[in-house]
Amino acid sequence: MSVTLTTPHLTLREPTMDDAGNIAKYLNDFAVSGNLARVPFPYGRADAEAWLKTRRPGLTPAQTSFAIDIPAQGCVGVVGFHQGVNGTVLGYWLARPFWGQGLMTEAAGTAVDWFFERTDANRILSGLFHFNAASLAVQEKLGFAVIGRSRLVCLARGAELEHIDTELTRSVWKARKT
Repeated sequence: MSVTLTTPHLTLREPTMDDAGNIAKYLNDFAVSGNLARVPFPYGRADAEAWLKTRRPGLTPAQTSFAIDIPAQGCVGVVGFHQGVNGTVLGYWLARPFWGQGLMTEAAGTAVDWFFERTDANRILSGLFHFNAASLAVQEKLGFAVIGRSRLVCLARGAELEHIDTELTRSVWKARKT
């Protein structure tokens, strides 16, 4: 599914092989990859290219990822969806030089709106490792609520860690849009 979404500060677009260099550069920062479950560290160009090969036309909304593109910077992160055991999961990352500017809230909020507008899903799941207060703040701004705690492997850290599980229901999303 080839979709481009624009916001006041960024563009969400289909990731391409041209993004491999930036993705590798920014995910090879332990401050970023150490917050993610499915990303190894170190992270190289071959890792980025392998992931990009999984992004192909015709994916469902529950399998769609967007490159977070900032004018004159290119791809500085990714926000997207994947199918988890219990439903669709929102995942995201942003390069460290762009933290603290509200960009992830803007990107994730736009992606969530797009997802709910194009599907009949009743909820989106997400979560974060217990030490990632910034990610919890992003999710809370979008209306996600904590629904539990679990253990999840973090590839970059090579360990199973405490994970805070979150959920955004369609009804909460709709209420926040009015």
